[in-house]
Amino acid sequence: MTDFTEEQLQRYSRHILLKDVGVEGQHKIMAGKVLIIGAGGLGAPVAFYLAAAGVGHIGIVDADSVDLSNLQRQIIHFTHDVDVAKVDSAQEKMQALNPDVTVTTFHKFVSAANINDIMSGYDFVIDGTDNFATKFLINDACVFAGIPFSHGGILRFNGQTMTVQPHHTACYRCVFHKPPPKDAVPTCSEAGVLGAIAGMLGTIQAAEALKFLTGAGRLLHNSLLTFDARTMDFRKVQLKRNPGCPICSDHPTITELFDEEQIVCEVQQ
Repeated sequence: MTDFTEEQLQRYSRHILLKDVGVEGQHKIMAGKVLIIGAGGLGAPVAFYLAAAGVGHIGIVDADSVDLSNLQRQIIHFTHDVDVAKVDSAQEKMQALNPDVTVTTFHKFVSAANINDIMSGYDFVIDGTDNFATKFLINDACVFAGIPFSHGGILRFNGQTMTVQPHHTACYRCVFHKPPPKDAVPTCSEAGVLGAIAGMLGTIQAAEALKFLTGAGRLLHNSLLTFDARTMDFRKVQLKRNPGCPICSDHPTITELFDEEQIVCEVQQ
């Protein structure tokens, strides 16, 4: 194990003081590789907290540029970043916060054709996306590759998240099976979202990634955590692997990656 510099000892001292993290855990964080798919409302707080924690290598994927309407919730982007690629805006803030971390950017949409190459080498994936098609693609790619990931979703005042350990816990398709019909749910631009909800859920996802890297605590395995910020009611729904799951069961019917039909969402998470 590489010794900490004096600056690192000071920077990470509050982690090192934790019995469940300590020196060994901080070394694991600094050796960790986490991929964040989506640099919007969820990806923004995740990126800040993982960079602050000293995660050694952080990948961030997003094809969009910063829009003024993003700034109500996507806290890693500032007013002067409007029209800048989100991944470039995020990288600038992350490395300003912590020069220790390496940030790799992917200014592109993930698809069945490229997601395996993008995910290659990462220990953990954060789903910070805003559409069902990409969420199912991330699930399927992680199940095939055996890479654990944190699912997250927000709408209006509500959030939900679960952590998937492929072939050991329920996956996203075990619970949700397939994307809803086009008209079954409102688009983000129609429904809206309270900005702080993104921060609430994104920080939970960041905590899951850090717990995974360090081995501290218990992950949201086989559990769907939901909350309603209007009442501050949190609920944890216990899940089980679906023996008929089309991708993670013993007899899968999905045997290769494919792109689900996109349901357009004009406002990013």
